[in-house]
Amino acid sequence: MAELLLADMAGITGEDIMFTSNETPSAEYRKALELGAVINLDDYSHIAFLEKTARIPGLISCRYNPGPLKEGNFIIGAPEEAKYGFTREQILDGMALLKAKGASRFALHTMAASNELNPDYHIETARILFALAAEIKEKTGIRLEFVNLGGGAGIPYRPEERRIDYDALAAGIKRAYDGIIAPAGLDPLGIRVEWGRIVTGPYGWLVARAVHRKSIYREYIGLDASMADLMRPGLYGAYHHITVPGKEQAPPAGVYDVVGSLCENNDKFAVQRPLPAIHTGEADGDLVVVHDAGAHGRAMGFNYNGKLRCGELLLRPDGSFLMIRRPETAEDYFATLNRSSLRLFQ
Repeated sequence: MAELLLADMAGITGEDIMFTSNETPSAEYRKALELGAVINLDDYSHIAFLEKTARIPGLISCRYNPGPLKEGNFIIGAPEEAKYGFTREQILDGMALLKAKGASRFALHTMAASNELNPDYHIETARILFALAAEIKEKTGIRLEFVNLGGGAGIPYRPEERRIDYDALAAGIKRAYDGIIAPAGLDPLGIRVEWGRIVTGPYGWLVARAVHRKSIYREYIGLDASMADLMRPGLYGAYHHITVPGKEQAPPAGVYDVVGSLCENNDKFAVQRPLPAIHTGEADGDLVVVHDAGAHGRAMGFNYNGKLRCGELLLRPDGSFLMIRRPETAEDYFATLNRSSLRLFQ
């Protein structure tokens, strides 16, 4: 719901919104319909649920789970183990059912992996959707208006990685289109993507101060930030490059685990990472920059252990800064608490 409201506040309405969700409450479907969003159903059973609690819109999309046809990756997992989407048979039956219930415009969506840098992976995804679009037309008579290749385009988190060659990617998708869609009589077919990571990911930094250094079986640098500010490394071991401003060209002085203060051993931004000499101190410790935190940074933040989430500064082209989100306060943290209930424990 909050994402729909945010889109509305930003002036993004109508079919510019692709409302892809799962285990969706009816209030969110109704809000999506109010905004004119494209509803992308996640499950065959949601057809009846949507009809009962809201209505079947004229334009409807279904999310396809290709199962063993497609390899996943370590973030989402193998498609046949993922909780998302219709099977192929359910797509065919579901499209026919939606048509019988009054839908007149149709779309197809999939997303089988996340942060994938190999362009061939995305070309194969397009080919699978194109083939299914042709099968839908052949077996149900439904002509899709567009296919959505979903998210999943990666960014080079590691310095040695190369970004996707988008020209080669576009050429490969066009070859698949020309070989499948045109002969099936589906041309023109819209193609959409949701590659938000490449728009936001590289353009966010988490900036923290090195407060503590600990030497036991390993060397540790403790920051005043934690996994509550950037979950990806702790959640699934994702790599985020780390630099120390002013020491970018300095040689490594040691190998460290860079950690936060949560009472969880996976509260780590880096494990066994070579880094330059780092001065620690609560007031004068070195700043540490965790790169590429723009896509899944504060948006995934939380308040475990009572941690307060950081604020956000926008760097403008003229070098000035604008605070676009203030840091949380203790008052924010306790705002939803019924303080009188504490007396029950006294």
